Amino acid sequence: MSSSWTHIIIEQVYNAAKIEMVSTEGSTLVLITTPLGDITVEIFRDRAPITSDNFLRYVDDGLLDGTSFFRTVTTKNQPHSDVKIEVIQGGTEPKDAAYPSKYPPIEHETTETTELSHTDGAVSMARWAPGTATSSFFICIGDQPELDYGGRRNPDGQGFAAFGRVRVGMDVVREIHRHPQEGQRLEPPIEIFSCRRIN
Repeated sequence: MSSSWTHIIIEQVYNAAKIEMVSTEGSTLVLITTPLGDITVEIFRDRAPITSDNFLRYVDDGLLDGTSFFRTVTTKNQPHSDVKIEVIQGGTEPKDAAYPSKYPPIEHETTETTELSHTDGAVSMARWAPGTATSSFFICIGDQPELDYGGRRNPDGQGFAAFGRVRVGMDVVREIHRHPQEGQRLEPPIEIFSCRRIN
């Protein structure tokens, strides 16, 4: 291969990478820093404004700094669930006195409303009942349609509130997903050093 062709291919790859990192209108980029590497997340404020603004206020107030990815759900560690999913969960843990949720729960934005889906790399809010999400979030590994509105993972059929996706760092997400665990709990948890807007 000639050097000129090599230069063209390298330039095309570089430009593609730049395009992939450009935030689309109405979105915001957030950098999550962990000991295993960085994860860049695109937040879709135009599609899921309530959920996005809630997440970003925790980011802007530094309330996710020092929390962790504490849960990993794999096909092998949910024996009592008929509907299997694969995700990692991070942020504040429920009932964690060291990192309490500062703000009240938010209104549930379904994927039927936002037209977002729980595809590979989707970022979404953890919850109990609809309208209970605060500051714990998860990232999908592979497509997880049962987490969308009408999906069977939750008996209420309301699904979860997707609000972003991983733009860079799915290799880090998958490494966290494979980390040692006891049940669904990561042992030890993977610390989130910081969580910051980068645009």
